Amino acid sequence: GEPLDREGAFYPPTVLTDVPAGCPVDSEETFGPVAAVYEIADEASAVALANDTEFGLGASVWTEDRDRGERVAGRIDAGCVYVNQLVKSDPRVPFGGVNDSGYGRELAGAGIREFVNRKTVWVE
Repeated sequence: GEPLDREGAFYPPTVLTDVPAGCPVDSEETFGPVAAVYEIADEASAVALANDTEFGLGASVWTEDRDRGERVAGRIDAGCVYVNQLVKSDPRVPFGGVNDSGYGRELAGAGIREFVNRKTVWVE
């Protein structure tokens, strides 16, 4: 993609294919409308590629086989994994990452509890 012809720091949605190993988009969080698309030979290779990162905010699995997508999603180390959907936040469900992608959850009930100090006092 290229910068849009308008004021501001906008970047158009971009799809990357044939991404070489070690490319920054493969190992860094882009936080932009950028998708790297890979064609993978088997499930084990797909899970290994998805988990080969120090981050883990969100991931998406695209497949025609819903059961397979759910199975693969369960093996990916990320705070949110979507099957046949883009990674997004929804105020009705917790959102947050694992590893170097966050310090807990935000949104929904779990998110509220992240900002509360709970205390148990037990007296006999």
